[in-house]
Amino acid sequence: VAIGQRGAVTEAAGFKVEEDIKRLREAMKGTGTDEAALIEVLARRTIAQRQLIKEQYKQQVGKSLADDLDSELSGNFQKVVLGLLMLAPVYDAHELRTSMKGAGTEEAALIDILASRTTEEVKIINLVYKKKHDNSLEDDVCGDTSGMFQRVLVSLLTAGRDEGTAVDPALAVQDAKDIFEAGEARWGTDEVKFLTVLCVRNRNHLLKVFEEYKKVSGRDIEDSIKREMSGSLEEVFLAIVKCLKNKPAFFAERLYKSMKGLGTTDSVLIRTMVARAEIDMLDIKVEFFKMYGKTLYSFIKGDTSGDYRKILLELCGEDK
Repeated sequence: VAIGQRGAVTEAAGFKVEEDIKRLREAMKGTGTDEAALIEVLARRTIAQRQLIKEQYKQQVGKSLADDLDSELSGNFQKVVLGLLMLAPVYDAHELRTSMKGAGTEEAALIDILASRTTEEVKIINLVYKKKHDNSLEDDVCGDTSGMFQRVLVSLLTAGRDEGTAVDPALAVQDAKDIFEAGEARWGTDEVKFLTVLCVRNRNHLLKVFEEYKKVSGRDIEDSIKREMSGSLEEVFLAIVKCLKNKPAFFAERLYKSMKGLGTTDSVLIRTMVARAEIDMLDIKVEFFKMYGKTLYSFIKGDTSGDYRKILLELCGEDK
């Protein structure tokens, strides 16, 4: 499991699997649950360390740790804990599946995951999903979405983005002109042109395209996307652009919007905190403070409660 260098959750020093398992079993013994012990063990271990705990728990107890925790816990706290036990691509596949199950679709999950993961990550998510659900992820996405939004997601699922670093300045100018002519410069919008450029070219090249686009149109590419598109299509194109420009800032904004105003979009809050805890949480916190003048820690603290709050604050790391 690749561990990011900028996570708030890092490897526990003096990690002893047997001691962790003993604590987990004691926390679930008898009536009631010692949630504080669960938080202390699970939120302070890396994904790799949790896998060792899971394997040995099953050997020693003859049951899966996830099943035991599932029956002990409930609500948002349960969702966080079960998410922490999964490998990153397994968690992503699970979130994608959950977002499409039943009536309605949680487009935010499809957008957040597919617009932000690397091509390598998307390839693994596809394999994990297929293995677990027999259906391909693409088939399920196609069954649940439609139109140009669907086409953008299918393109992202092919994981065909150029992963190189080369910039072709002449092509960047041409790409910028093509997008301008497909949107601002005409009546109606040729969204396919946006798709072709935004879903295929490498990051360095696209950053150059965005620069050139501003020269051609006098606007930021995001402004044009907002003017030219709406709904989920607008959201997915904006997510792609924002992730290319500054991924931690994209997640900081997602977290902010999940908590600001009345009510909390817990699915977005949980997914982001669990998925990024070990990758770039430190950078997300820096961007959050830059953008909103408040710490992510204080925002979570003011917006959640109980054990759910406690475990999210552990994943967030100290208030700074």
